Amino acid sequence: MSILKRIHHVAYRCNNAKETANWYKEMLDMDLTVSISEDHVPSTKEPNPYMHIFLDAGMGNVLAFFELTGQKEMDRDQNTPAWVQHIAFEVESVDMLEKMKKDLTAKGLDVLGLTDHGVFKSIYFFDPNGHRLELAANIGSEEQMKKLKDIAPEMLEEWDKTKKPPRQAAWLHDQEFLKK
Repeated sequence: MSILKRIHHVAYRCNNAKETANWYKEMLDMDLTVSISEDHVPSTKEPNPYMHIFLDAGMGNVLAFFELTGQKEMDRDQNTPAWVQHIAFEVESVDMLEKMKKDLTAKGLDVLGLTDHGVFKSIYFFDPNGHRLELAANIGSEEQMKKLKDIAPEMLEEWDKTKKPPRQAAWLHDQEFLKK
């Protein structure tokens, strides 16, 4: 058991804190809970004015953003494909996922999916800062999740040695396994 309680918050950079807070409220019904603004970074003491906002992502989860002044324009890691770095939020069901896709599309977002990952389904879209977001609904059984956990170390070990999808990956995509 981990000594950690939970993730306190995850922070990303944004272009405009107010626009970001409003977008997350409109699109995902996240409330703004805290705004902090300072001229100096508390940990490093370096001069760097910023606005730090915190959004309620449900069940004690917090998504935070920094709007920075006097810095180079925000950009993403150009050496990493856009689909890799993302924030995933869980929704209660596939029905809710389908409803969210319909609602977000009606609000003008380009939404990719429903994508079936075997033990969960998801949709993808981008926020106004270029951060990729995922909404996911779990569909896997406790037995499936236990099997995945049991083989995870072996799969990781094989990947580490070969840098190729492990032979167990074929088993994971076996429809009989996914239907159980």
